[in-house]
Amino acid sequence: MRRGRAVAAAVAVLAVAAGSLALARLGPGEEAGGAKNTGLPPATAPVERGDLRDSAQADGTLGYDKQRKVNAGAAGTITWTPRTGSTVERNERLYEVDGRPVRLMYGAGPMYRTLKPGDKGRDVEQLERNLAELGYTGFTPDEEYTELTSAAVKRWQKSHDAKQTGKVGPQDITFAPGKVRIKSVGAGVGEQAQPGAPVLETTGSERIVTFRLDVAESRLAKAGTKVTVDLPDGTTASGKVSSVGRTAKPGDDPQDDSPKVTLTVSFDEPDEVDGFDQSPVTVNLTGETRRDVLTVPVNALLALPGGGFGLQVVQGGTVREVKVELGMFAEGRVEVSGGGLREGAKVGVPKI
Repeated sequence: MRRGRAVAAAVAVLAVAAGSLALARLGPGEEAGGAKNTGLPPATAPVERGDLRDSAQADGTLGYDKQRKVNAGAAGTITWTPRTGSTVERNERLYEVDGRPVRLMYGAGPMYRTLKPGDKGRDVEQLERNLAELGYTGFTPDEEYTELTSAAVKRWQKSHDAKQTGKVGPQDITFAPGKVRIKSVGAGVGEQAQPGAPVLETTGSERIVTFRLDVAESRLAKAGTKVTVDLPDGTTASGKVSSVGRTAKPGDDPQDDSPKVTLTVSFDEPDEVDGFDQSPVTVNLTGETRRDVLTVPVNALLALPGGGFGLQVVQGGTVREVKVELGMFAEGRVEVSGGGLREGAKVGVPKI
């Protein structure tokens, strides 16, 4: 997480700033390294008023959602498979065994048995809702497989030149939450399929980004947080955090063992996002915003001998040291208050 490194850098800057401006605090006429000190800091920067945003960047991966395997529903010879990267929608072929198509239907549960009149369950309702969406009606979609359901199934089978049995099993259909994209083919044409053995690996059709975030930084990326994503082709797309993992695990970097959570980003215009699967991207997050506050460069801060931090205010060729309270650090600046500060005042900074 790049923000973590930025915070560490800010702490280092404070130490450097304290050392750099210590020279300016020597009395008039004193020497430092053989050079006479005028009492003024080597450079100045203005106190600015405006909004300060707590932003961060994270490395992510552009891919697809809902990865899953499609297992064969019957034994036989694979006679057709879709091409990798293609999309399959409701009622379209996923693959064929012995010349018999296995079609996609939408549903959260698996197709694990042959459905026939008298059967009851959520899988029955899933099938009936798909039949109704395809225009094969005459029944009320519910959890009971009736003769009316069987009649609708026969009409569906007839439309595909299949044997009209009125029954549907894993050798006929498989369920997925929605349309799928073919990620890879596990069993090629001519190979033997076995019930339960993988045939295809699919994903959802929607483009998403996954990235990992330190637990300490998770406040920047709650579900619904707006983000922008820098894409591989140099363009930027807007989106939002769609999910935040509940389990924290150590990162892959052996130098950084801080616990991290996995997050996903969905795009506002997913159809406009192109690129290869598993492509590296950069996620830009904006967390808290402090509005209408006074800020100074981080390197303007002085570590005071009695504790706390201060600034050197330069006015009319003179310098006065004031103690300030610190707020948010972001964008290379820090929110400050107290010490009689006002917008436009000049404060000492190390010479660039």
